[in-house]
Amino acid sequence: MKLLIVEDESDLCRSLAKGLTKKGYAVDTAQDGITAYEQIQINEYDLILLDINLPKLDGISLLQKIREQNLEQKILILSAKSTVQDRINGLDEGANDYLTKPFHFAELEARIRNLLRWQFIKQNAIFHCGNMTVDTQTKTVFENKKPIKLTKTEYAILEYLIMHPNQTISAETLIEHIYDSEADLFSNAIKVHISSLRKKIGAQYIENRKGIGYRITEREA
Repeated sequence: MKLLIVEDESDLCRSLAKGLTKKGYAVDTAQDGITAYEQIQINEYDLILLDINLPKLDGISLLQKIREQNLEQKILILSAKSTVQDRINGLDEGANDYLTKPFHFAELEARIRNLLRWQFIKQNAIFHCGNMTVDTQTKTVFENKKPIKLTKTEYAILEYLIMHPNQTISAETLIEHIYDSEADLFSNAIKVHISSLRKKIGAQYIENRKGIGYRITEREA
């Protein structure tokens, strides 16, 4: 999953990016509202972590601009403004969640996981497909109840596919959602990772629709 951190405090921005990257997310950063808005026009993000006190374009104004274009973009406000009215204002302007600073990284992780599970209805944290189980909370995968060790990229691909059932996902879409914008990719990158992933979990779980993309086989509800 691909995140954008919009935070003008350099140390906090770097710390969040480092921590979330270690957790397997693809992370881009921006330290002012204008830069963030420009990145949002170019890239597609699964979740935006948004500070309110930003230079050039404040967070609430940026939130409003995003909502004018995209009602489904998931946005989590991270702000030192902690009054009830501040939280109400942020949520009323269209944020999906609001976390006040300072916060524990573990709580931030939990809120991110929670928001990423929401589509039009809330999904469970655990997905089943045949004899395979994917736990998006612990980021673990089991096949016939035996743990399977995946690389971060392999897991990210599998998680994205299983969270989008009945959809054929192109290589371009996978690249957009599992790599940050600075990643140096070659044309067969996804194909190589998919091949390795299918060897580990079993080829029957991922359908390769030649020239179109990849699709998880029927997922259990």
